[in-house]
Amino acid sequence: MGNIIIKDTLLIPLDGEAREKPWTSGDIVIEGDIIKELGRNLSEKYPGYQIINGKDSLILPGFINCHTHAAMTMLRGYADDMHLMDWLEQKIWPREAHLKEEDIYWGTMLSALEMIKSGTTTFTDMYFYMDLVAQAANQSGIRACLARGMVGYGERAEFAMKESEEFVQKWHGKADGRITCMLAPHAPYTCPPEYIKRVMNLADTLGVGIHTHLAETKTEVQDMEKKFGMGPIKLMDSIGLFDGRHVLAAHCVHLSDEEIDILVKKNVGIAHNPESNMKLASGVAPVPRLIQAGAIVGLGTDGASSNNNLDMLEEMRTSALLHKVSSGDPTIMPAYQVLKMATAEGARALGMENLGMLKPGYKADLIMLDYHKPHLTPMYDPIANIVYAAQSSDIKTVIIDGNVVMKDRQVLTMDEERVLFEAERLGQDLIRRQ
Repeated sequence: MGNIIIKDTLLIPLDGEAREKPWTSGDIVIEGDIIKELGRNLSEKYPGYQIINGKDSLILPGFINCHTHAAMTMLRGYADDMHLMDWLEQKIWPREAHLKEEDIYWGTMLSALEMIKSGTTTFTDMYFYMDLVAQAANQSGIRACLARGMVGYGERAEFAMKESEEFVQKWHGKADGRITCMLAPHAPYTCPPEYIKRVMNLADTLGVGIHTHLAETKTEVQDMEKKFGMGPIKLMDSIGLFDGRHVLAAHCVHLSDEEIDILVKKNVGIAHNPESNMKLASGVAPVPRLIQAGAIVGLGTDGASSNNNLDMLEEMRTSALLHKVSSGDPTIMPAYQVLKMATAEGARALGMENLGMLKPGYKADLIMLDYHKPHLTPMYDPIANIVYAAQSSDIKTVIIDGNVVMKDRQVLTMDEERVLFEAERLGQDLIRRQ
C-alpha cells in the first residue's frame, strides 16, 4: 500500500445521479487505502507519489459482485441445460458432497483470478469450508463479504449454526478490513422459519447481516404458498427477517407489487443475477419496477456452474438488454443506471459505506480500462462504451484497498499458472470421486 497518482486520465466517479456528462478528465490521488483527491494537475501538489500514466484509460470504481458461490468454478460446465431443482438435486448437491478443502481453496483462487482480471474488486460469497475461501481472499488481495451457507434440515443443521458463528468470530474485519462476514441461511425452502429465527438472533448478537436466496423460481414460490399460505418474501417478513438488520436477498425474480413494497420499505439489498436466471430459465426479475419503487439493487453473477463465468461486464450488458427486450422499452435500464448497479448500488446492497464511487474518503478500489481499442472507438459516451462494448480483456490495472493487485494484465498477488494447474488437476479428480 502506497501513495499513488493516476494522471491525465478519464474519470467516471459514479458519485451522483446521471447528468449530461458524468465523466471528467484529470488525476486521481490515492493515499494509503483511501481516495484522497480528484482534480487536474495534482502531481505538483503531491511530490514523491508514485505516478501512473492514465493516457487512453478510463478510471472507474471496481465492480462489486453481489452474489456468487466462488468455489463453484470447480463445477463450471459440469451440469448445463437443466431446470434449477434438477440441476441441484441430480448434479450439484451430489457432487458437492465430494468436495474437499483443497478444492474450495483452489476453486476460490481461480474465481478470484477470474474476477480480478475482469475488474471485480469485491465479491459476496455463500458456500462452505469458508475458512479456505477467506484464506484465498486474503491471499489474492480481493475484497470479500463471506458467509457459510446453512441448511436448516438434517443432522448438519446444528453444525452449520456453530460453524457459522465461529467463522464470523474468526474472520469478520480481518485482512485489514477487506474481509467481512454475514450469516447465510440458504433459502426458505431449505431452512424452516424456526431455524431462520435462530439465525436472526445470532446475526444480531454478532452484529452482522444476513445473505439468502429468495423467490428465485415459480416452483419455490408455489411450494411456499402451499406449505405456509404465503410466498417466501411475505413469509420472511412475517417472521421479522427484514426488521432492524441488513439483509441481502439474491434473485427476487417472482414478486408481487406488495412484495416489492416490502423489500423497498425494509431496505433489503437485492442481488440481480440475470445470466444465471436466464440460463436456468428461472424468469426475469422485475428490476425496472424495483428501481422505480426505490429498491436497492446490485448485480451478481451467481456461481460459475450456472452462468458460466464471473464477468461483471457481461452481466451489465445482459441486464440492460434483457430488460429492454422483455419490457419492449429501449429506454429501460440506461447504461449509467446499470453501471451504478455494478458499483455504487452494489455497495449499498451489501450495506458497505465508502465503497463503489471515486470520491475523497472512499476506499481506493478502482479499475483502469484501456479504451484505445477498435471496439471502443470512437469514444462519444464512455459509459455506454463500458456497458455495451467493453470486454474483460480491456481491464489493464486493478487497485484494491490502495494496493495494485493487477498491473498491465498481470495479477501480482498469485501465480496464475499454478492456479490454473491446480484447478484443472482437482477438477478432473472431482468428477471421478465416488
